[in-house]
Amino acid sequence: MFAGQLEASAVQIAAHFDTVLADFPKGAITDAMGYATNGGKRLRGFLALESAALHKVPPQQAIWAATAIEALHAYSLVHDDLPSMDNDDLRRGRPTVHIKWDEATAILVGDALHSLAFELVSHPDAGPAKARLLLTRTLAQAAGGSGMVYGQALDIAAETASQPLTLDQITRLQAGKTGALIEWSAMVGAVLAGADPAPLHRYAQALGLAFQIADDLMDLEGDTDKAGKRLQKDADAGKATFVSLLGPQDARRRAEDLIEEACAALDVYGPAADPLRHAAGFVIARDS
Repeated sequence: MFAGQLEASAVQIAAHFDTVLADFPKGAITDAMGYATNGGKRLRGFLALESAALHKVPPQQAIWAATAIEALHAYSLVHDDLPSMDNDDLRRGRPTVHIKWDEATAILVGDALHSLAFELVSHPDAGPAKARLLLTRTLAQAAGGSGMVYGQALDIAAETASQPLTLDQITRLQAGKTGALIEWSAMVGAVLAGADPAPLHRYAQALGLAFQIADDLMDLEGDTDKAGKRLQKDADAGKATFVSLLGPQDARRRAEDLIEEACAALDVYGPAADPLRHAAGFVIARDS
């Protein structure tokens, strides 16, 4: 059932991307933008749509924020894959953008997707003006120098650090690199409805950390064909991760505890939040 819900939201987001990109000039940049935003689980977009449904926000309104977060996530992947960053040649089972095109195109595509995210979330059809302003400001915070970019910078610095990171340092790093966008996604519905986002914030904090632990486990134990990306990069780079510090068994147990915390935060919503509970279970069961 959950797989069908996730796929349905992915189809909605893909259709919205198609509509938006149809207005862009034809050429390599637009083609590569479509390529970069195609595929994947679109979990962040799902969280945005489901948090909106939870607060009775119309889907035609929420789709703008859902597509915005997927555009911003896609930009981060395109830039992370560059030779100067993670130097990956495979993403979602396909050549990365800089491999399929070139580095200059990949940089420009990332820039364009970053800009597109803010164009989408601030669109007049994306909700009340006050909510759009708040979502735009908080998306900038989640993506920028105190959020995702900060986490990525810490991750890069860790590769050449004289001492491995501690568990607290890894937690802080991942709260920015992975957690910040997940938290923003989960709170979209509450912001659009003018409701208290605190329960969804608690849910997403635990979910984001569990997501990263699951990624660390996948990097160690996963299958490259299923994951659609190169694995065991952290071990090859000698980086400390949740798994290297806790061990696979304790890391998996910690992820399971975090999922329980995430689901408990949704108790206030009752059965209406079941799609978000199922998303939490999916996060630690996925193989890609």
